[in-house]
Amino acid sequence: MKPRILLTNDDGINSAGLWAAYDALSGIAEVIVVAPATQQSAVGRSISIFEPIRATEVEMNGVRAYAVGGKPTDSVIIGLYALRLEPALVVSGINIGENLSFESIMTSGTVGAALEASNQGTPAIAFSLQVEDQGDKFDDPKYYAQSFEDAKSVVREVCSHFLERKFPPGADVINVNIPSVMKGGFEITRLAHKLFLTGVEKRLDPRGRPYFWINGPLIEDAEEGTDVHAIRKGNVSITPITLDCTAGSASRELKDIFCP
Repeated sequence: MKPRILLTNDDGINSAGLWAAYDALSGIAEVIVVAPATQQSAVGRSISIFEPIRATEVEMNGVRAYAVGGKPTDSVIIGLYALRLEPALVVSGINIGENLSFESIMTSGTVGAALEASNQGTPAIAFSLQVEDQGDKFDDPKYYAQSFEDAKSVVREVCSHFLERKFPPGADVINVNIPSVMKGGFEITRLAHKLFLTGVEKRLDPRGRPYFWINGPLIEDAEEGTDVHAIRKGNVSITPITLDCTAGSASRELKDIFCP
């Protein structure tokens, strides 16, 4: 029997990236799609605890899938505990738009879903595809026109490895970012500090009241060895991520202050 993969995302069940991942994986695994019914980008690891969650069985592209009326984390939890899928692996993506740096993985619903899966005891991999036009992140992901052929090859190769072996010690999630144009191979990276130069634009509504847009351009590059730099070079960035956010290096100083 083929191993089972729970496939989810944050762009929604209609996303071309999700179904590209399905195409990439369906030959090597039994793939069950459990994904948000609507666009849920940048919700991070938020979870629905104040409202009911509906999971509707649908047919898309000739495939039975589950559209979840909630967040990416909700989709993972529904797949694991309501549908009892017991997957060997959770795959989140292919996200339309890169998820690089401390900044992005903390807000990414794609990575958030993978973190939730890992926290629940199932290994998880997040896949994201760089876009040339940042506006593509905000268009309907169903109609994204960029080719997924290279990305599908990466998804298949990476997942094939981890269906056969465990993650390296200390890695809870594998975060994979794929350049829009591949010029090299795989690069094992660490997270860069930032991806955007954060800004806020103030505007006025028709009644003269102010409102704000959070915006800012992409950072051109980052230091050697980071995920941002790898993508800028055209390499596939593979970054191991841990759930443990403890800043161990600060413990001694804090003990000196509070526990002398």
